[in-house]
Amino acid sequence: MSDDRETDTASESSYQLSRHKKSPSSLTNLSSSSGMTSLSSVSGSVMSVYSGDFGNLEVKGNIQFAIDYVDSLKELHVFVAQCKDLAAADVKKQRSDPYVKAYLLPDKGKMGKKKTLVVKKTLNPVYNEILRYKVEKQILKTQKLNLSVWHRDTFKRNSFLGEVELDLETWDWDNKQNKQLKWYPLKRKTAPVALEAENRGEMKLALQYVPDPIPGKKLPTTGEVHIWVKECLDLPLLRGNHLNSFVKCIILPDTSRKSRQKTRAVGKTPNPVFLHTMVYDGFRPEDLTEACVELTVWDHYKLTNQFLGGLRIGFGTGKSYGTEVDWMDSTSEEVALWEKMVNSPNTWIEATLPLRMLLIAKISK
Repeated sequence: MSDDRETDTASESSYQLSRHKKSPSSLTNLSSSSGMTSLSSVSGSVMSVYSGDFGNLEVKGNIQFAIDYVDSLKELHVFVAQCKDLAAADVKKQRSDPYVKAYLLPDKGKMGKKKTLVVKKTLNPVYNEILRYKVEKQILKTQKLNLSVWHRDTFKRNSFLGEVELDLETWDWDNKQNKQLKWYPLKRKTAPVALEAENRGEMKLALQYVPDPIPGKKLPTTGEVHIWVKECLDLPLLRGNHLNSFVKCIILPDTSRKSRQKTRAVGKTPNPVFLHTMVYDGFRPEDLTEACVELTVWDHYKLTNQFLGGLRIGFGTGKSYGTEVDWMDSTSEEVALWEKMVNSPNTWIEATLPLRMLLIAKISK
């Protein structure tokens, strides 16, 4: 195996911030301000991570498609024909680079998303592509088909151009009319669906701050942060059922290898149980306001690790040791967990938090 999980088994890691004080430049590799952020996977290959941009462009135009269930194959076929009169992402040249994305909601994790190719420089793209889902007909009664149109720019950032949602509960598969191509007006995204479409599962964990672990030491002003990664729930299945997930932890702003700890990988389930405790010592009380625990979940496949989602647990102030950083972006739930931990030393504080898309800092070797 070319990945370093086997060698990276230290269960304790000292939290040394002195070097950050001396050289503030070591923080700069963390603030990724560009629109495109790359993520180094352990194998050294770089993949770009992007999340959608909702609401910057107007929603207009129509999409033409048809759906059919092929009983012999037990497949839902979504024939995406074309779009017309889309909004222009490039206003000057009056054009976009659109593609169509399909989801079966709410079971998006399992079914995965399907996409057409990008058609460049047009507001009237023609696709003529079939997106196929292996799914039992009965299950479709509980699903909605969500088709959304997106512009992809040169930095691989996506801008939302509109969507259509079909409730399949009452769909009549035997009606010949329903197999015909039809035009549907594109609609705006409603906020709850926008959140749902980014469903990355959850992590169940507990944190504890243990001040002053060894009496008699000269510096009794430090403590340990214990992170108990219990399990993940409903992870997105990118490769059918073949998920092989592990959790990686670093304490920002320290991105050195010494700061990194990992769980073992757990295979073949979207609900992996890890029960792995990580310990970081050398925390002074003031470090607790400046540091941030970054937990990321990865799918290990062959020689690469694909990012599934993560948490950043800290005070979410946007700053660390006086430097503005974009990784200090904890959500209110993540902040609440950190606050409880800081205010209740020597007590395990439990939470189940939703995993989210993170723009991940480059890891220094």
